[in-house]
Amino acid sequence: MIDVTKLSQAEIRRLGIEALTKALGPAGMARFMQQFEMGSGDYTRDRDQILGDITLEEIFVSIEEGRQQHDRC
Repeated sequence: MIDVTKLSQAEIRRLGIEALTKALGPAGMARFMQQFEMGSGDYTRDRDQILGDITLEEIFVSIEEGRQQHDRC
């Protein structure tokens, strides 16, 4: 086992990518890495701006209305 305390961040990253590529193949490694990309913005602020002060009851009503519209189609 490698003593990771003596490796730089770049070396750890390189070894990690090599291990993932060996285990998952290049496409699998890329898909795995995509899960950890940092997003941007402030999710909580954005969510509050989009949803406002919606209540749980309003959410249930909206879901039920959507189900009824789907059943009519």
